[in-house]
Amino acid sequence: MKNLIKWTLSAKDHLAVALDVPDASAALNLVDKLEGTCRWLKVGMELYYAAGNSLVEELRSRGYSIFLDLKLHDIPNTVAGAVRSATRAGAELLTVHGCGGGAMLRAAAEAAQAPGSPRLIAVTVLTSMDAAELASVGVAASPAEQALRLARLAKASGMDGMVCSAEEVRSLREEVGEDAILVVPGIRPSGASLDDQRRVATPADAIKRGASLLVVGRPISKASDPAAAAESVLHEIQAALPQ
Repeated sequence: MKNLIKWTLSAKDHLAVALDVPDASAALNLVDKLEGTCRWLKVGMELYYAAGNSLVEELRSRGYSIFLDLKLHDIPNTVAGAVRSATRAGAELLTVHGCGGGAMLRAAAEAAQAPGSPRLIAVTVLTSMDAAELASVGVAASPAEQALRLARLAKASGMDGMVCSAEEVRSLREEVGEDAILVVPGIRPSGASLDDQRRVATPADAIKRGASLLVVGRPISKASDPAAAAESVLHEIQAALPQ
């Protein structure tokens, strides 16, 4: 059986702080500064390639749930092996690229049937991409159209959820149902810098549109007081949740 994830009315269950730092020392330093304000931590490619499964295990030992954002995209057999590796580390969520195709997604889903496997989340369209960026790689559809197309493929291939921008989350929620885990990056509290994100939303907007988990990086990690910044985001989330 896969790790159980229960989405509740607690704001903490809807926030993943992105540990977008270069090594384990920097990651643990940021975690200490968060002072237990969050439940979920996102470990992306930069940090995972530097620190590996040992960091995931250390963070889990501290009581955190781990969202391993590796955006796997390779031949089916290789991706299936990577899913098994993430299972050994104890990650609860793991991303694969929806554009890897149905065969790859189905191989990942099959590998994730083992006990303790992570829930698999298919990336649709990166929040740094707009219509012009999609067109430059041969995709004529709009970001919304492409996200919906890949969400349908992901659902049919056995994925547990999808990553999408807040602009697409309402249409995806209607398409894939209430049980799907919809992860939304590109979250920027009111007044925060957009950095390199193009399709963004506030925490409250994303939750109201149907997001399950919000990924917040630089507005928290680069703040002078990360714990206070996280608390501010949690306040916005809580205000948007059903009372």
